[in-house]
Amino acid sequence: MIVLNIHKQIITKQILMNMKMVISMVLLALISIAGFSQEKYYTKSGKVSFYSKAPLEDIEAQNKNAVSVFDKSTGQVEVSILMKAFEFEKSLMQEHFNENYVESDKFPKSVFKGTITDLPEADFTKNGKYSTTVSGKLTLHGETKDIIAPATFIINNGMISVISEFKMTLEDYKISIPSIVKDKIGREVKIVIEINYELLKR
Repeated sequence: MIVLNIHKQIITKQILMNMKMVISMVLLALISIAGFSQEKYYTKSGKVSFYSKAPLEDIEAQNKNAVSVFDKSTGQVEVSILMKAFEFEKSLMQEHFNENYVESDKFPKSVFKGTITDLPEADFTKNGKYSTTVSGKLTLHGETKDIIAPATFIINNGMISVISEFKMTLEDYKISIPSIVKDKIGREVKIVIEINYELLKR
């Protein structure tokens, strides 16, 4: 009888230890998830604009619906834009852009995936501006190319904003220009990205 009680006590202790271990693992997982979610920032209203100076007419457009996710813990960043969301001053220019140049029906999105290479230099606990570098791959018009560009992080009371600017050529992404205006449209395009991030809540 005594042996049976001892055996039961041992089994009970093992069960309790296993339960504590399981609870500890669950709590650790929840803490990790909570910490991870606090490191990610998101927006669906980022601004992407481009400008091209040309003999015929300067070309400029804005897209205020860029979707972006930034992981502060890893420095990874992704920006996705719908090509048809670019707005031009002239509707005819917007039509030519979507139909003849970037072929938006065939290639509806442009995506950048990259990493902030020197992110540790930015102190997100203090207000200020921090110069960093972003490197990654830009996919546009079905072509993917490497991009390296400067990026400025602006920290204001815990809010994170990013501004980046770089140049690209139409030839890099196999964007053809109709021969009738070939000598009147600029080949180089300046891209400006402005994003105000919010903490991604889960």
